[in-house]
Amino acid sequence: MPVVFREAGCRFHFFANEGNPREPVHIHVARAGADAKFWLYPDVELAYNRGFDARTISVLRRIVVIRSAEIEDAWNDFFA
Repeated sequence: MPVVFREAGCRFHFFANEGNPREPVHIHVARAGADAKFWLYPDVELAYNRGFDARTISVLRRIVVIRSAEIEDAWNDFFA
């Protein structure tokens, strides 16, 4: 499970086995007792949320938007 970065007390990562065929670029966000997944395209969109409150999801979405190029670069480097 490659960790792309840690911010706001959360781990931003993806899984080495992202489906067959591989799912489009996305990021998982986790901390104790909560996890979420955001699609990056066509726009950053919440795929699911388990345990984060609405305010935290808003903060996490903003982080993903700001760091989307970094996330995509890490994804492409790993799966190249």
